[in-house]
Amino acid sequence: MDFGAILKTVISLAAVSGALSLVISLAEKLLNNYGTCELDINAGRKKLSVKGGSSLLSTLAGEKIFIPSACGGKATCGLCKVAVTEGAGPLLLTEEPYISQEERDRHIRLSCQVKVKRDMKLLIPEDLFNIREFLCELVEMEDMTYDIKRLRMKLPPGQTIDFKAGQFVQFYTKPYGKVKEEVFRAYSISSKASEKDHVELLIRLVPNGICTTYVHTALKVGDTVRLSGPYGDFYLRGNCEELIMIAGGSGLAPIRSLVYDVIEKGRDDLKMRFFFGANTMRDFYYMEEFARIEKEHPNFSFIPCLAFPKPEDNWKGAEGFVTVALQEQVQNGENREAYLCGSPGMLDACIRILKEKGFTDRTIFFDKFT
Repeated sequence: MDFGAILKTVISLAAVSGALSLVISLAEKLLNNYGTCELDINAGRKKLSVKGGSSLLSTLAGEKIFIPSACGGKATCGLCKVAVTEGAGPLLLTEEPYISQEERDRHIRLSCQVKVKRDMKLLIPEDLFNIREFLCELVEMEDMTYDIKRLRMKLPPGQTIDFKAGQFVQFYTKPYGKVKEEVFRAYSISSKASEKDHVELLIRLVPNGICTTYVHTALKVGDTVRLSGPYGDFYLRGNCEELIMIAGGSGLAPIRSLVYDVIEKGRDDLKMRFFFGANTMRDFYYMEEFARIEKEHPNFSFIPCLAFPKPEDNWKGAEGFVTVALQEQVQNGENREAYLCGSPGMLDACIRILKEKGFTDRTIFFDKFT
């Protein structure tokens, strides 16, 4: 066996492989070098010169124009919609499930999927220009359950956040461990809208979730946390006699804020029933707080629902999934509005029941990203 020949062959192949890698790298740089692109927003209201090559969502964020996105740009939430009247290119397969025909006719696109490759003309809702960025200090972090943490972030001195109870913020991570890039996710605000110098969030650990793992393993009290917001149209309407509130897990966050909002506005005329679902006893939290609110405010009723009670739990409340109590205790949708937040499966099941009872799309409000 001629080891010298084999060695020469290996070296030759390595050289060819290295040359090909260099060619591919150079080609990618050339192909992805779109130069400077001009963004014309709202018919000249704002004009930007930006470097091409990134998504429209991240490009706008770099210019401090924050488009709501719950999934961090993975095309799984469908929130980051903007109208791109020129320069977007064809609709992508990743966008199709989220864009209706009526929206296509209006040139609506998912900004996380549209890459800035050329000059573009955009139409962006004016209220998004009021979205702000905050560099906060994490002053408290508390374990609410085995997999949910409460975060309290204090805004810089002199800064305040004006939000409607029920709205959310985008939370930005820092590189940690093997994660080398910043990511962001949407989380509903759990604190009172009247408390403007801080923000509280409830963040549940999602297995392999980049952002939630950062919060549960890397984030420490005293760290600086970047937020942007507020976002969302999940907020109190109150054009009714009673609010039916439904949540599970960390979906409790916006409901807590809504409950306090009704109380602080003095809406004693507005009844509230809060159905909170949990699988096991260890999934319950804020139980004493809501029991206290129920005792102090006759217009508020708290209905915790335990899906899988054990004999040792000595559970005296509603048994089964939250849908069971909803079906039994809510008779119809007359003069009622429903506010829901939780897992997609729970929400879909609850919405079906509510619509069977006469609720409509105009009286059902929900967040599905928690």
